[in-house]
Amino acid sequence: MPEPAQTTEPILAFRCEGVTKVYGEGAAAVHALRGVDLEAPQGELVVVLGASGSGKSTMLNIMGGLDRASAGRVWFMDKELTAMNDAALTRYRRQHVGFVFQFYNLMPSLTARENVELVTEIAGNPMDPDEALALVGLEDRAGHFPAQLSGGEQQRVAIARAVAKQPEVLFCDEPTGALDSKTGRAVLRVLKDVNERLGATVLIITHAAATAAMADRVLNFADGKIREVTVNDAKLDPEDIKW
Repeated sequence: MPEPAQTTEPILAFRCEGVTKVYGEGAAAVHALRGVDLEAPQGELVVVLGASGSGKSTMLNIMGGLDRASAGRVWFMDKELTAMNDAALTRYRRQHVGFVFQFYNLMPSLTARENVELVTEIAGNPMDPDEALALVGLEDRAGHFPAQLSGGEQQRVAIARAVAKQPEVLFCDEPTGALDSKTGRAVLRVLKDVNERLGATVLIITHAAATAAMADRVLNFADGKIREVTVNDAKLDPEDIKW
């Protein structure tokens, strides 16, 4: 008789159990997260959807080590983030995580290459800044200042800066929120390439529902909870997404 097929559980980049976040106290308390359970397999591109105030960015900040949960537990691989002190969380962010935000946060007095070098100087195993810029298609703009770059180019520099440390996880909070649809699709293509070429787990936090079509997994947030988890069997290329 043939042997039964072997099934292996995916390695989880993140596992969260009962995560809550409360700002303030008493009648004025704001419950940003209300007992979130979450799994994100290593190497996936995950889209986190939700309206403003749904809790998705708060969840990103906790998973990224920028904020602390009020209750619950969060693991990155075999490391429990919720048990770490501030120094350990700083090491976690430096060694394992890259961040991309909506408004780029580039230093205006530095060139594209110099903005990327800011990260490579403190990373343990950095990518060459020019290699990182080439990864996002900006090798010919390395000597330009942010004011000389379009919004999409500035966002790609921000992505190059984030990936230059070769992080295992890339958190992207509304990375296309300030861009038009054509430029937004180009930025999503870069994020997909980072996911595939570097094997990084990529989490894209957005309110743009169309972005879900390119994801391996979609987490829908509402009222501080995950309302639905969808696994995509057939994904679209970023260029085919309808905005």
